[in-house]
Amino acid sequence: MQEIKSVEEVKLLVDTFYGKVREDDMLAEIFEARVQGRWEVHLEKMYTFWQTVLLEEHTYRGRPFPPHMQLPIEKEHFERWLSLFHETIDSLFTGEKANEAKWRAGKMAEMFYAKITYIRNSSSSPIL
Repeated sequence: MQEIKSVEEVKLLVDTFYGKVREDDMLAEIFEARVQGRWEVHLEKMYTFWQTVLLEEHTYRGRPFPPHMQLPIEKEHFERWLSLFHETIDSLFTGEKANEAKWRAGKMAEMFYAKITYIRNSSSSPIL
């Protein structure tokens, strides 16, 4: 077990997590339909996202919600995503940043699900 201290640990987290996602019965098809085989590009983006979130090294440029807003996902997809994320963290890391990663992932899943639900139930245009 190690702490998340550098981009090397972030890459290990992202690579391990998305390896599990790509094999998951519930999530693999959804991700593949969106990523369309361009996993290297997606993983690079996820490295910078988590590097920014966890290490406060501002390398991510983008808006994380819009790519998710039209996906065919429900609450159980978010729960599975979060379960795999926690499983990955717990198998590899310890410490404050590991706990922060799980907390932030939970908040992100909660917010994304709330926004997607709002968009689906609203007749107005979404605020991105």
